[in-house]
Amino acid sequence: MALFAAVCAVGLVVDERVLVGAPIWAKPFKFAVSFVAYCLTLAWMLTLLTRGRRTGRWAGHVVVATGSAEMVMITVQVVRGERSHFNTATPFDAALWNAMGMTVATLWAATLVIAVLLLRARVADRATALAVRGGSLIALAGAGLGFLMTRPSESRRGAVGSDPAGIVGAHSVGVPDGGPAMPLTGWSTTGGDLRVPHFVGMHALQLAPLLLVALVLLAPRLPPLRDPGVRLRLVRVAVGGYAALAALLTWQALRGQPLTRPDGITLAAAGAVLAAAAYGTRRALRRASPATVPPAPASPTPEDKEPVT
Repeated sequence: MALFAAVCAVGLVVDERVLVGAPIWAKPFKFAVSFVAYCLTLAWMLTLLTRGRRTGRWAGHVVVATGSAEMVMITVQVVRGERSHFNTATPFDAALWNAMGMTVATLWAATLVIAVLLLRARVADRATALAVRGGSLIALAGAGLGFLMTRPSESRRGAVGSDPAGIVGAHSVGVPDGGPAMPLTGWSTTGGDLRVPHFVGMHALQLAPLLLVALVLLAPRLPPLRDPGVRLRLVRVAVGGYAALAALLTWQALRGQPLTRPDGITLAAAGAVLAAAAYGTRRALRRASPATVPPAPASPTPEDKEPVT
């Protein structure tokens, strides 16, 4: 995957072709970087398994194999100058698109197997267990949103119908793909875009454990965080808030609303999620009992030092 990312980075520099309003190598580059992070995180999570390690190892191999196969197919289409996703214009394009669909479904199923094994694993630290399990389940839901892009809803059929012949499916909702978009991400600024919740949901796999790492690193400086119960409650708030955010972004996209232009209802819902998360965080920190907070190591006083003879 790292090799794919390097090749795509070179392509971004030397190849000036544009496809659907974006540099032609942008999609495979983003996919390759995402797959690297995805596979590395799953590899770490597999080390936490206490049972079913062999099954987990095979599921991990399937994730790597299917991800690599998808990258090969995407790269083939880039070299040909054709769209990789939703493209059924020719028998070859349709065959590649169908094969990509099968690889994605297999990858998702393999990730589900790993998630189930993680749910059954006995992880000593409860906050770690919640971060890993919550992150993997949200990531599964986020990955599953990709299937919505292949089946246009009523609000998308008109926009999809304006695309070139042979294109079945779209990222955008209410507008054709390839219109005005945000820099770097390429997300639509004129209509809904299912890539937003897809991206946010999938990367819960990394962000939930990283939050816990941050809490542990901050513990020496912030006494309440030394309490494992406080860390557990904060992770609960974070996982719940993140799931609510992913659901909100999905709802916003399906309503044909761009991320950059939320309406009053979306803003009110976002405010409610933020308020709930803030309240939960405050409660989690206030419930820390001084008696349960391990004291920081005391520095030696002059009286404690041995006299020099």
